[in-house]
Amino acid sequence: MTSDVVGLIAGEGQLPVLVARGMRAQGHRVACVAFRGHAHPALRDLCDWFTEVSLYRPGSWSRRLRKCGAEQAVMVGRVDKTRMHDRFRAFRDVPDWAGLRLWYRRLRHDRRSPAVLAAVADEMEHGGITLMDSTTHISEHMASVGQLGAVAATAGQQQDIALGWSLVQQSANLGIGQSMAIRDGDVIAVEAAEGTAAMIKRAGELCRMSGWTLLKNSSANHDRRADVPTVGVETIEQLAAAGAGVLAVGAGSVILLDRDAVIAAADAKGISVIGLEV
Repeated sequence: MTSDVVGLIAGEGQLPVLVARGMRAQGHRVACVAFRGHAHPALRDLCDWFTEVSLYRPGSWSRRLRKCGAEQAVMVGRVDKTRMHDRFRAFRDVPDWAGLRLWYRRLRHDRRSPAVLAAVADEMEHGGITLMDSTTHISEHMASVGQLGAVAATAGQQQDIALGWSLVQQSANLGIGQSMAIRDGDVIAVEAAEGTAAMIKRAGELCRMSGWTLLKNSSANHDRRADVPTVGVETIEQLAAAGAGVLAVGAGSVILLDRDAVIAAADAKGISVIGLEV
């Protein structure tokens, strides 16, 4: 008999909160292990079991989840990289054997996100926990096809979307980045290691004319057990500050972090939000 307890491995941000709410709405009890110092303040009260764990001790994640009766788990939320490079980390977060095994056997020579996820998923499976599609409990927050808000794209912006959509898909498939900025047929910026927020700021600095388009999508073979692309109200504010006029995202591939709030914020800023078939 499958347990009604579902595990949540939580990093920073609002996404773990939305997932916990979705789990409870679907009738599950929630067992959460949150990375120490990362959890959103609202998360604890949404969970039936809540404990903080070290990012570097994955063996403890599965043990604690199994102790609560979970057999499956969702892993979502950002990891604060400044904490990862903290000079006192070695005293506070000594890796366990599972963490050392991950590093020496799997990640010493390949620390790209897909490799890290595959290694973590295998380690969790070894501990009796199966990682699930991270969007399983938040389908209502996924982008859908069509114009999502009240603001329509202009004819020129629609041309930019048509041109840029295949380009951003190729960029994502190559592992370069999931976002791209385009204006009047010119690619302004492509996301790489700096992340979407920094790319948006850079695009605004490079393109002094307002109304440019941001496209965002995941790769065709994206592993949805973690790191599904997200857009939140903060993203909309960043786009408005940088002079963007359109946000085009992959339908079913990009999470709108509180969909209603994101669309309302975009309408208020005069930004068109469009979901595209992938």
